[in-house]
Amino acid sequence: MSRNVVAIVSSIVFVILAALLVVTPVPFVTWRPGTTVNVLGSTGDGPLVEVKGVQNYPTGASSLLMTTVSTTRVDANVSLPEALLAHLNPHSDTLPRDVVYPVGLSDQDVREEAVAAMDTSRSNATVAALGAAGQSVKEMPMVESVVLSGPANDLLRPGDLIEEVDGKAVKSREEVVDLIAQRSVGDVVGFKVLRDKASELVLVKLEEGSGSTPVAGINVGTGFNYAPEVIYRVDSTVVGPSAGLVFSLAIYDKITEPNLLGDEIVAGTGAVDSAGKVGAIGGVREKIAGAEEAGASVFLLPTANCVDVGDLTTTMRLVPVSTLKDAIRALQKINEGKTYAEVPTCG
Repeated sequence: MSRNVVAIVSSIVFVILAALLVVTPVPFVTWRPGTTVNVLGSTGDGPLVEVKGVQNYPTGASSLLMTTVSTTRVDANVSLPEALLAHLNPHSDTLPRDVVYPVGLSDQDVREEAVAAMDTSRSNATVAALGAAGQSVKEMPMVESVVLSGPANDLLRPGDLIEEVDGKAVKSREEVVDLIAQRSVGDVVGFKVLRDKASELVLVKLEEGSGSTPVAGINVGTGFNYAPEVIYRVDSTVVGPSAGLVFSLAIYDKITEPNLLGDEIVAGTGAVDSAGKVGAIGGVREKIAGAEEAGASVFLLPTANCVDVGDLTTTMRLVPVSTLKDAIRALQKINEGKTYAEVPTCG
């Protein structure tokens, strides 16, 4: 075989291998900076975060940015070159697919989990913000879920706050469980619940559960009762738990004075629980990059995520917070003194 033929064959093989390298998927997903959303802004239907039933105050011309991460969809593939480029870029990352998307979950499964996480995030953000602003928030037992084949189906609803069981006031899930356990199979139990801010009496006939115990067919957790109503109009495609801190700050800023942000463009991320504790999230480097691109000067992040910043450089002040009140105090100091001397930073 002549050298020319060998060269041609080698070239063809190389092209085929290169093409296969480009199109063959690898078991990774990429994280890149996503869009930012000013949660103090509005849509055609009204404010992105609206608080009714309590005095509102002007938030000024400042911006409070929710940050996001653009992630490979569960039903999409990543090629090796794409994975390598994302890994080498300081503002993106490459992760094993099964870390982000556990094996066996469909696109619908992933979506439903993310939507549920956003719903919980909004609920926690509301409770934390109202509490921080001095609004009355009462902890109550709540119907978390209803067994479809159980006796309470179509009677009690998820979200019902339980005030009484058979005329006895209850303050915790344990009291509800104990009162049901004291009854017998076939007994009709009256649940006085708060539903849409109004009290209703719901009668449920107990059925036999495991071990012959009486059951109402409900799972009881903890909920909260408060007067204000918070409406979220954020795009439904934005899901997950990490907007909790920003939502809380938006609510707090609207119902307290003076203006919390001044003229700063503030961005942030962090899960928040009902007590205002800020938890770690993923994709912090990508969110920092997206916030800087949007012109933010301050970026709030969970203290536990400082280690993930690593050697990333940014023009923004990175302010670590462990609680909602930490975030409020930091912004108050920045707004009042226009100085960062007393404000913590990562690094």
